[in-house]
Amino acid sequence: MSEILISNVEDLPGYTIDRHMGLVQGSCVRAKDFGRDMLASLKNLVGGELVTYTELLNESRQDALERMTRQARALGANAVINVRFTTANIAPGAAEILAYGTAVVLRKNG
Repeated sequence: MSEILISNVEDLPGYTIDRHMGLVQGSCVRAKDFGRDMLASLKNLVGGELVTYTELLNESRQDALERMTRQARALGANAVINVRFTTANIAPGAAEILAYGTAVVLRKNG
């Protein structure tokens, strides 16, 4: 396994947990920019998905996952299990996305 496996379950079928490396996390704090905020305000008048905010959150989640994965790799883990996301408002117009999970070393069964 050269890639880090990421899962939101406690164990992966076909693998055994050999070592528990501890909690790992990655976060990303992003603020809305003026252009996105103006477009979202206009879209809010007519309804529908706020695509610019969706893209902003997707980018933030990906950054948080990459930071968490980097931390797991630095510990010597080859997987992160029980992964969760949370978000919090940091300031007006700014939010944090936090990805966290348990770094482990997995061994493939059989």
